[in-house]
Amino acid sequence: MCGIAGYWIPGVEDAVTLLRRMCDAIAHRGPDDAGYYAQGEVGLGVRRLSIIDLSTGHQPIANEDRSIWVVFNGEVYNFRELRRDLEARGHRFTTASDTEALLHQYEEDGPACVHRFNGMFAIAIWDGRARRLFLARDRMGVKPLYYSWDGSRLLFASEIKALLASGCVERRLNERALWDYLTFRYVPQPQTIWKGIHKLPPGHTLTLSAGQGEPTLQRYWDIPYVDGPAAQSEAAYAREFEGLFLDSVRLRLIADVPVGILLSGGLDSSAVAAAVAEVHNAPLSSFSVAFKDSPQTDELPFARQVARWVGTEHHEVLIGEREFCDFLPRWVYHADEPLADLASVPLHYVSQLARQEVKVVLSGEGSDEVLGGYHFDRVARRWDWIRRFQGLPAWLRRGCGERIARLMGDRWVERVSRANLPPSEGQRLYPPTMTRLFSSAQKRRLWPDAPALPDSMDGARSELERVRSSDPLHHVLYLYCQSWLVEDLLMKADKVTMANSLELRVPFLDYRLVEWAARAPSWVKVGAVRGRYQTKRVLRMFSEKRLPPAILERSKQGFPVPVYDWLGHRLKGWAEDLLLAPDAQVRRWFDGAAVRRQVRLGTEGRGDAERHRLWDLLIFELWAREWRPE
Repeated sequence: MCGIAGYWIPGVEDAVTLLRRMCDAIAHRGPDDAGYYAQGEVGLGVRRLSIIDLSTGHQPIANEDRSIWVVFNGEVYNFRELRRDLEARGHRFTTASDTEALLHQYEEDGPACVHRFNGMFAIAIWDGRARRLFLARDRMGVKPLYYSWDGSRLLFASEIKALLASGCVERRLNERALWDYLTFRYVPQPQTIWKGIHKLPPGHTLTLSAGQGEPTLQRYWDIPYVDGPAAQSEAAYAREFEGLFLDSVRLRLIADVPVGILLSGGLDSSAVAAAVAEVHNAPLSSFSVAFKDSPQTDELPFARQVARWVGTEHHEVLIGEREFCDFLPRWVYHADEPLADLASVPLHYVSQLARQEVKVVLSGEGSDEVLGGYHFDRVARRWDWIRRFQGLPAWLRRGCGERIARLMGDRWVERVSRANLPPSEGQRLYPPTMTRLFSSAQKRRLWPDAPALPDSMDGARSELERVRSSDPLHHVLYLYCQSWLVEDLLMKADKVTMANSLELRVPFLDYRLVEWAARAPSWVKVGAVRGRYQTKRVLRMFSEKRLPPAILERSKQGFPVPVYDWLGHRLKGWAEDLLLAPDAQVRRWFDGAAVRRQVRLGTEGRGDAERHRLWDLLIFELWAREWRPE
């Protein structure tokens, strides 16, 4: 696990100093080692967190004739299998690292090498033979990769701060990104909060060759959602899932350093812990976090129960209001962009705890988005009701709908309209997103001088065009994986854990498991059992014989954080001081009266929506104070 950086800059001067400056900005990602390659207009740099091949895995790594060089952030879990095949083809290895395996695979296959990799990765390869710079990001976007292209210079890095540290990129706010952030609480890909800096999307490569003119962006993989009959029994699907999941966990235990588990006591992380106990023959440590004096959010009893059940050495940390507020300025620094996920703070403290014992942790991210978690039991029930409703004659449906709308008011007009559409068509007109904090109209009131920008939901509508399935569950899960999962959950996880020099691995996002789940019928993910709808059905079948009943039966809590309760009491003054101060950064963009109104609504307990919007503004204010965009 590392942080990488580099450039293609014609006529570059003082190349190694530039590389050092970029890499020093992300030293937290790799405190164990640093390495640089600079030749002509191209430079590659790395900060290394040593996980595999501690003694000889120094980067950058070159091939046998030193014509091709690589820097790499992440893990390719099937590198031993790749190495055996490559050695049989005549390649000679000088290290035992996965980095060298992917380099030789590039020699064999060129840019198509990415299809052979099972892992999480951000890769940069300089091919001196072809005079080509090749960048790649893993299929699901577990590892981030940013780039800037100004027409003649290309820079890339694992974090935005390395690009800013280069001195080659302007620090100008991207107004489109701010517009979308207000709706989603994160900046959706491929935008970033900085004008001229982009995210390389998951499952994409970027290639720049001498004489090419412009970099080429290419998608090499997508989640293959399909329609099809239920061709197998429930038991057969359960066996397939079991084999894939256990193998995914087994691969993610490969390391030359201690490995642990982030354990919340929820179904996802508990299933990972149970799988570890099954495929691993040595005890591991588990780590949990909770808030002081907040019994309504305390999941520690469940985590302890699972730890005893599977036999981990369990560690806990408790935090309170002081610890929460203390970390926020550091959070907006490490995040690079405004990301208003409250769970970032407890994740930091549990990562800090884990780093005292291990260098690698496994976690349960991605299960809900791949296997149909969250509230999809209720959603599936509604879809089935809509299908039955649409079995009625059209004249009766329209008549009933019009009467209901007249009786219930305007807010029912959209609901009735959607009930008369097939669920898949309704998804395209009203795209489902996990967060939708500010509508376009609300943003206009908050930001009257905003430029003319499209509705933030247009991006979601465009994403849905790629889904080759009519199943509404597949539409929602695909959208969640393209946005919420990659830009909130995985981005938060990467930035927080790497800030603590800790590698996080996510077994539910093994691409083989993702492809299997996409091709499985919906009832494998969200199914009715004896008349009761059940989320993550196949994971529950896996866990029934491996976890205590209390873990299977408890409702999902996410990562519970009591901060919204604090906003109405202990943090009210803090919120007011931050946003209503004469020198508040939000005044540069937002209407003062609208901000005051949002502070009042968010601190008076007017519902979670108002507090979500207030937190959106608070994080943006902290971010703008830290980074001072132009």
